[in-house]
Amino acid sequence: MKTTINFFFLCLVPFLINGQTDTQIHAVFETLEQFPKVRDIAISNRGDEAFITVQSPLGEVSVLLQMRYVDGLWKATEILPFSGKYQDMEPFLSANNLTLYFASNRPLSSKDTIVKDFDIWKVERKNLKSSWGKPINIGAPVNTKYNEFYPSLSANDNMYFTSDQPSDLGKDNIWVSQKIKQGYTRPIILPKTINSDGYEFNAFIALDESYLIFSGYNRKEGMGSGDLYISFKTKNGSWAIAKNLGEGINSPAMDYCPFVDEKNKTLYFTSKRSSYKKVNNFRSLEKLMRALNKNKNGQSRVYKVSMEDSSFFKKNKRQ
Repeated sequence: MKTTINFFFLCLVPFLINGQTDTQIHAVFETLEQFPKVRDIAISNRGDEAFITVQSPLGEVSVLLQMRYVDGLWKATEILPFSGKYQDMEPFLSANNLTLYFASNRPLSSKDTIVKDFDIWKVERKNLKSSWGKPINIGAPVNTKYNEFYPSLSANDNMYFTSDQPSDLGKDNIWVSQKIKQGYTRPIILPKTINSDGYEFNAFIALDESYLIFSGYNRKEGMGSGDLYISFKTKNGSWAIAKNLGEGINSPAMDYCPFVDEKNKTLYFTSKRSSYKKVNNFRSLEKLMRALNKNKNGQSRVYKVSMEDSSFFKKNKRQ
């Protein structure tokens, strides 16, 4: 597994960092166009199941939706049975497909009704055909009185996540907690090669922990708002200085929530990009409604980048 992953990313590195302008970025899943705002995707390694966050325009409503690949098409099948009441978001599916992690502001007890800060939760199932169990707060030391978001786990279950707890490095930062027999170690903030005095959030960790893709907000070298960055683990185990993925992927709008389908060489991410012009020519209600409900309308939408669709990747693909 480790050899396969490293090979994939040796091929992918020049593509991501150079950010070709001819990159074919596609919005995913036509069935999601019916929702005003979608973000945060997690796809099973079997390729037959996906989880996504559906929100109201301002995010007051935030639910987790399950999707299945049926007869060659992705279909939104249901709101997850435990979701729909509180603000649930940012799903991550474990490597064995039996544990789903997510962020939520739900109260710790089902007897309470007052929402709390965001914590990382999980639900489990016995097998792929069984139902999800009740949400479990993963507890300390990962969860604190501050907000924890966007869990992402490596193959050995080390957990990378975002937290706004106070630190010497800015506002929101990316942290890691090592998996041990007793649970998790006290989280450690990632170094200045990744975090800054600004905002870093929503990180995806490789299965072998060889790279980390995350969002950095309004950095000097960025394209505007949030951009996607990548940092690689060096031979001595330290994190290299993060590099912007470039204009072939990033946009002037918010680009965030990365997820990599390593098996199919596909990067998924959420973006608020817009293709509207400052001067338009809407002469019919039908045309206006079609334009307002399209992708790239300034609302969060999930996009994907296939390495095989990139001319740069084709030219640089190693044998």
